[in-house]
Amino acid sequence: MPHTRPMDRRRFLAQGAGAMGATFFAGAPLDLLTGYGPPPQAVWDAGQVQHLLPTVSESRMLIKASFTGSLAGAPRLRVGSRDVLGRMNGTDGRFWQFYITGLEPGRSHELALVASNGSSLCEPWSLSTFPPTDARPERFRVLFFTCAGGPEGTYEGIGDRRGNLPTPIRNRLLRRGLSFEPDAVVANGDHVYWDLHTWSGSLSGELSQRARTSNFDFAASVYGTRNEAALHLAAGSQIVPVYGTDFRSTPVFFLQDDHDHWENDAAGVFPVHWFQLQMARATQQLYYPEFLPDANRPSHLPWSSVSDRGDLSESFGTIRYGDLAEVLLYDVRRTMSLGPRAVFVDPTVEQWLLRRTGAPGVRHVVHAPSNPMGWSAGKWGEWYPDVLDEDTGTLTTAVPKPYWPEGWLAQHDRLVGAMSAMRERSPLVVSGDLHAIGLGTMQRAGSLDLRANPVTSVLSGPVGTSPAGFPSAVRGIGSSPPAHLDLDEAAPPREHHGFTLVDFTRDGIVVSLFGWDVNSEPLEAIDTLEPFHTAELG
Repeated sequence: MPHTRPMDRRRFLAQGAGAMGATFFAGAPLDLLTGYGPPPQAVWDAGQVQHLLPTVSESRMLIKASFTGSLAGAPRLRVGSRDVLGRMNGTDGRFWQFYITGLEPGRSHELALVASNGSSLCEPWSLSTFPPTDARPERFRVLFFTCAGGPEGTYEGIGDRRGNLPTPIRNRLLRRGLSFEPDAVVANGDHVYWDLHTWSGSLSGELSQRARTSNFDFAASVYGTRNEAALHLAAGSQIVPVYGTDFRSTPVFFLQDDHDHWENDAAGVFPVHWFQLQMARATQQLYYPEFLPDANRPSHLPWSSVSDRGDLSESFGTIRYGDLAEVLLYDVRRTMSLGPRAVFVDPTVEQWLLRRTGAPGVRHVVHAPSNPMGWSAGKWGEWYPDVLDEDTGTLTTAVPKPYWPEGWLAQHDRLVGAMSAMRERSPLVVSGDLHAIGLGTMQRAGSLDLRANPVTSVLSGPVGTSPAGFPSAVRGIGSSPPAHLDLDEAAPPREHHGFTLVDFTRDGIVVSLFGWDVNSEPLEAIDTLEPFHTAELG
């Protein structure tokens, strides 16, 4: 895989804040930790490019890019013999996007970025479009992971670390995932951790320490104000150096979850407040691609075809790879509601999911929600009503979960029931959010008997989680099956860093779970990481 130039993080943060850098995040650690990054690889000249994150469909590409400094004019992306003018995101001239349509499906396209004066901004590279929907590919591989964000912590060796994994170790894990040459990557939520209200989610309206330190103006817009500089400082260092340009030739699909809306999923701060919604939208617009249109996904779904994003979708996406696989991507935070008709995803989104789950013409249909199905950590913003019984240290439904609506669970059962009803397919859910790696099979969901076609659920694995972020630390209990389910845990959840590979073939699906234990394994083990569990779904 490609090697990118080491980033001067102190310079990056200074550029992000401009003259106001000293005002925001005073005393924050700015030095890039060294000595445990990924091993050297083939050199690719990133030039003035800081990060590249592309997504594709069969005939379109959308690429998000940032540069080491403001560009004097709009850059262009050369795609073969075509030139596409970049669109500036934000106001400081460093963030740009390139949207290309009318491409030939299923082929590699040569790309080059050039400045307005015609000079090269980086070395050329290639990116392939997906096969057309009527093609019959034999194989398709997807890399799944979650929770790659978080302000950088420290690492002194096995068993001695504080905060989130340092950026070079996250990058090392991701490069190991890329070494298996996936055709697509799903980064399922929690790319940014900078919650603006109290961690406990109390209803007092208090700001978190981070919110007070970063001095956001909650009454102002994001762009063109001090909020834009603060956003770069808080979010940029959690995304740009983690991905760099390593993913330039691999399509990525970024789902947002609770922390990407700048809050923890606690009662009182969700449904998301106006300012946090603007921050979530701005983070996506600046750093990672939205979802491209799909003929089988309605353009009128919430947060789709919004005026400032054209025909793109912010919260609901599709990966379609010929007639072999369709992965349904959905953020459960943006449209979650409370009250007697509460749902996690808007009813129009649910109808789309149900239609696609039962639709013919594709061999495998997979669900990828941002909130996990199959396990609970007893927190508020889950499908399930379970809470922690502090006397027994287990989950219970004997105690009502405050402000939790039963409508979330009812929607869960409608979706799970539709998956199990796919008699000629193996139902599979690969989720984000929960900081663990595991695999289980749902045999029952409430009154639904799923044994005729059980639903396999996978926790995809976290990349950057801090010691305090694992469920057993922050909630006093690990990822546990809720009372609502009969779940056979073929691979009980592990609180390790890692990722999941899913291979689709004409005959079935193979799920491979990868985990690395920071408390017992050396860094070098990442470079030869192999699955600790493999499941074949016939």
